[in-house]
Amino acid sequence: MDPIMKEFEHLVVKLEKVKSATDNFNDTRIIGKGGFGIVYEGEVSQPRGKTKAAFKRLDRKHGQGNPQFWKEIMMLSRYTHENLISLLGFCDEDGEKILVYEHASNGSLDRHLSSTTLTWTQRIRICHDAAKGLCYLHEDKGNHHRILHRDIKSSNILLDENWKAKVSDMGLAKVGPANQFTFLITDIVGTFGYIDPMYLRMGFLTKESDVYSFGVVLFEVLCGRLCFDYSNAHSGNIVHIWKERYKENKLDEIVFKHDLMQALDQSSLELFSEIAIQCLQESREKRPKMSDVVAKLEIALKSQEPVDIIQKEYQEIAKAVVPPLIYRSVEELKVLLSKGVVLNGGKTVINYSA
Repeated sequence: MDPIMKEFEHLVVKLEKVKSATDNFNDTRIIGKGGFGIVYEGEVSQPRGKTKAAFKRLDRKHGQGNPQFWKEIMMLSRYTHENLISLLGFCDEDGEKILVYEHASNGSLDRHLSSTTLTWTQRIRICHDAAKGLCYLHEDKGNHHRILHRDIKSSNILLDENWKAKVSDMGLAKVGPANQFTFLITDIVGTFGYIDPMYLRMGFLTKESDVYSFGVVLFEVLCGRLCFDYSNAHSGNIVHIWKERYKENKLDEIVFKHDLMQALDQSSLELFSEIAIQCLQESREKRPKMSDVVAKLEIALKSQEPVDIIQKEYQEIAKAVVPPLIYRSVEELKVLLSKGVVLNGGKTVINYSA
């Protein structure tokens, strides 16, 4: 047996089982498509019983060959973290190359950027989770190595049933010495809009290249849209527009116009946008470490969480008022509640001033 196969033989899944789990790659089982191929959902047997899984069937016609396939197997089996997608197995049989992952039932982050039901607390927590996963990759693994992801983007951040974020797609990742800051790479890889401009121009890859890409994701979450635009008004990458609006103190022009009942705490907004813009600094030396990004996002999260709790209280009170209160925003509801409302058929009078 090939040495590489010997190391990972415990992860081998027979093609017959993959076909059975996906109803022979039935279209009704498709949960995702991309340049890599198609992702199907199905079930696999685990020590604790059957569990849902995602089967990524690589498309060999689009350059998904052995290097990326085995790179992902090696990375995800050797390095595990609660905010990295888990590899359950793989199939390399009859010309098929299939990776089997834990199932992320809420799909990828890019699908939810413009969702009005995703609260600001959830958005910040998702970013905090993803930052922890990337921070783990950048840390010294105890063998004086760190991992550079090289393709951080919102479509590579998956969300489980509890909206916990998990960094995925390690096929382009590179292992490098933890004490060496720069790697000269001749093949520029990544995704348009997210690639570090310095890496694109010079071919020098560092962990700060991942930090830049993550900064783009942070702005996507803040603005509720992808970083590229092919509409009539714009063409291509719009990250430069976001940076300009930040520098001009005009964040209100780009921040996602969320459901009016979901206010964004001002201090949380300032912290979130500040760390995002730092990640996008042209100079790599001025970009933060991922550990700093994690710390700042945690503070931003703690600032936002009480706002969601208060808003929930407002809405519960509003529902109990007869006749119902009519309002268009949190601020309007605050004003109405501060004037006093009658509940329980006139038995309770509340003057809510918070």
